[in-house]
Amino acid sequence: MASPFVELEVGGRLVKVTNPDKVLFPRLGKTKLDLVEYYLAVGEGIVRALYERPTQLRRFPDGIEGEAIYQKRVPEKRPEWVETARVTFPSGRHADELCVTELAQVIWAANLAVVDFHPWPSRRRDPERPDELRIDIDPQPGTDFRDAKRAAALVREVLDEIGYVGWPKTSGNRGIHVFCRIEPRFEFPVVRRAALAFAREVERRAPRLVTTAWWKEERGERVFLDFNQNARDRTVASAYSVRPRPDAPVSAPVSWN
Repeated sequence: MASPFVELEVGGRLVKVTNPDKVLFPRLGKTKLDLVEYYLAVGEGIVRALYERPTQLRRFPDGIEGEAIYQKRVPEKRPEWVETARVTFPSGRHADELCVTELAQVIWAANLAVVDFHPWPSRRRDPERPDELRIDIDPQPGTDFRDAKRAAALVREVLDEIGYVGWPKTSGNRGIHVFCRIEPRFEFPVVRRAALAFAREVERRAPRLVTTAWWKEERGERVFLDFNQNARDRTVASAYSVRPRPDAPVSAPVSWN
């Protein structure tokens, strides 16, 4: 019989974990409490990845084999220490999204069966101006992680030439993400165009390996550099996020080596 709840002290906050024995990853038998304990173990990293960023939540209240709920708005009933960031939409509507500043907020979200966190590439102080350019190296059918690594080496080569620092991580699937800090001076369309120009230069150097073709039927067996992840309405899983796959992989920061 499942325990009703456990209480954890996280950074001076008391966080309740309800139904801690609820299985979220059936193949592994991993529970909600296992998920919480993972996020506690990588606390410094996950907070750094999400810090001050409006963050969308992907919840799996019935486990990863159940329906996924993308939640932009945080529940109105929440502890007073759960912070938010307001973002607006072209329709004129707005949403108050989770804005992490401490680990207790991550654990509170994990209790809602949030498996992975999807932060904006901008901060709460100016959501319309990204401080991060995101390079999404996405293997297409007929390619694999080895091809993604070859493409990542080219990405690093071009970054080095223009004097930018890229921070790589696994996507938690077959791909690689490289995040580059930029000054928060430009709005999303400008950053997206810069990402496209960058991707085309990588493609020019290795056209048999890399493609920027938007239509899938034009990509062939090449690695797609998805520049559109820099569009205003797109987010990717953060570093240290668990991914909702049967073997519970993690989007893991790695060194270039």
